[in-house]
Amino acid sequence: MKRVVLCCVIGSCALFGGTAMVAIPLQIGAPATAQGQQGIQSADVATQLGERFETIARKVGPAVVSIEAVKPPRQAVEGKGKPVEESGSGVLIKHTGYSGYLVLTNNHVISFARPEQITIHLADGRLFRPVRVLADPETDIALLFIEGNGNLPTAVLGDSDQARVGRLVLAIGSPFGLNQTVTQGIISARERGQVSLGNTIRIKDFLQTDAAINPGSSGGPLVDMRGEVIGLNTAIASHNGSNSGVAFSIPINLVKRVTKQLLEQGSVPRGFLGMQVAQSFEPADALKLGMDRLHGALIERVYPETPAATAGLRANDVIVQVENVAIRDENHLINLISTLPPGQRVRLQVWRNRSVTSLDAVVGDWSKAQSRFRAQP
Repeated sequence: MKRVVLCCVIGSCALFGGTAMVAIPLQIGAPATAQGQQGIQSADVATQLGERFETIARKVGPAVVSIEAVKPPRQAVEGKGKPVEESGSGVLIKHTGYSGYLVLTNNHVISFARPEQITIHLADGRLFRPVRVLADPETDIALLFIEGNGNLPTAVLGDSDQARVGRLVLAIGSPFGLNQTVTQGIISARERGQVSLGNTIRIKDFLQTDAAINPGSSGGPLVDMRGEVIGLNTAIASHNGSNSGVAFSIPINLVKRVTKQLLEQGSVPRGFLGMQVAQSFEPADALKLGMDRLHGALIERVYPETPAATAGLRANDVIVQVENVAIRDENHLINLISTLPPGQRVRLQVWRNRSVTSLDAVVGDWSKAQSRFRAQP
């Protein structure tokens, strides 16, 4: 009986379907044709995008290097511990301030290793050791100087200020020792500073990306669709140490500025005020202080005999503006003050006693005070 009913149902559907096809006007078929055309166009776009990825990988890949560094034991006790082997990535560039070639990478990849303990592997198999190393631990940027014969592949540095959220990017590096690995993603966010990266890294203003980055990718380039480097891949946010879709790159404009200062001066001059700012400024804190929106940097402590003390800053003040720049958070303030030259006078807008007041401060020299105020602006 069930078979009979099933056959009747199928037969009825077939009859109704055939009748409907005769009754429905032919123009109903037009959207199906349009949908098919759209599918073809989508396939064409996907093919063109894939070909663009291939072109960029061929263009930039040869300039991406892998780096191995042998460092002293972590426990600096004589006779104990073994040397630490660190691996990472880098990218070859030419710079007007140096006649040879530079490899851009992260300081944490090569820190504490002597030049003769660092090996640079090119994509074509050539090996180099740097003749000189310069680094800025506070931004986690390092320069490796190498001497080539004039035909080494190099990458072009772009403009990270134009790297908008949603833009497609490629990350190239050596995750887990797998050289010339290319992954794809987008710029997920900009101006990320709430990232814990160790005691030496103080200047944090990262591009966030979901391109897969893993251990060994550090120092490799983040590349836009023009094939230009817009960032140096530096860190990941992960519970297990592997890619979780949240990674951070140093904006290349910051890298260019630090590179220029290292080449010209051998170090990076920075300003400071001499105070401790809260690592987190919560909405409840802002409301308690009478603010109607969350912005600025909350001061927890002002150190005596510093530019901040001389300017009259106090604990529980919130710096909301420096000159004409509105302060987003504590990292923004630290980064901004750090870029100012020692001796420069600045006007600060400060939220105090439920209103805004203006104070003038003279920026101090961070190089002379960093041992005392290691984590402060």
